[in-house]
Amino acid sequence: MSKHSSVAGASHPVKEAGFFTKIKVACLKSSSSDGGKGGKGKSNSSSNKVSHGFHLVEGQSGHDMEDYHVAEYRKKRNHTLGLFAIFDGHLGDRVPTYLKDNLFNNILEEPNFWKDPEAAIRNAYRSTDKFILDNSMQLGPGGSTAVTAIVIDGKDLWVANIGDSRAVVCERGSANQITVDHEPHAERTRIEKQGGFVTTLPGDVPRVNGQLAVARAFGDQSLKAHLSSEPDVRHVPIDSTIDFVILASDGLWKVMKNEEAVNLVKSMKDPQAAAKRLTTEALARKSKDDISCIVIRFG
Repeated sequence: MSKHSSVAGASHPVKEAGFFTKIKVACLKSSSSDGGKGGKGKSNSSSNKVSHGFHLVEGQSGHDMEDYHVAEYRKKRNHTLGLFAIFDGHLGDRVPTYLKDNLFNNILEEPNFWKDPEAAIRNAYRSTDKFILDNSMQLGPGGSTAVTAIVIDGKDLWVANIGDSRAVVCERGSANQITVDHEPHAERTRIEKQGGFVTTLPGDVPRVNGQLAVARAFGDQSLKAHLSSEPDVRHVPIDSTIDFVILASDGLWKVMKNEEAVNLVKSMKDPQAAAKRLTTEALARKSKDDISCIVIRFG
């Protein structure tokens, strides 16, 4: 992504999530003619059906793909969980890779997850960021934004984010953004109180200390004194008014308004086709960044 002034890719071994039962029903991955990759799947619950599709396209900004995603179903305590996320990395891929393999495990391992999902999500975001910072020698100097969605039994949607990856719900046929874009100018007061500053140069977006284009992120050891890893968390009960939700990195949202995205795909029943339609349109609108999109459809 282009949130930082320089980029370096690397790989890092991560721990396996062995003790969860993972369910990937009808989950298919494929390459597309546009050079992207996609896949789809659905839960095996007999009621409150959930299906999803995703499509990922590497950007044209001259660096390796730094977007990572999660789209899977798990059984835990006789509940069916849909776990979906997009991690948009910068300064390398070690941090988003770590998040892809560990953040949901950390959330679900929180002892109060079933009683207080919001508190569990907040605690896990904080503890995960602390681990990344404490292990920056191995995980590198980079960072990542995140948008995560947990669907519980097809009835409850819990969405959290830090940075500018976004979730938009189609509710009664209209777009409803349920995440907050954590932009530096919106958090200037907090950043300055913590000893940082926000630059706004001609032809560029506002940046923390002239470097990072988001005010909240995982990692970023050198800027952490001025950044936050506190997520915004939102609960959405899933009923007949909720048709689908779009999760996407800023490669989509830089060139497309929320209502445009929803209107483009709300008549499409295949969530993978919808995700591909959105990324294809973003490319047609000259988006240069990596573009990652997940569409989750209910019912």
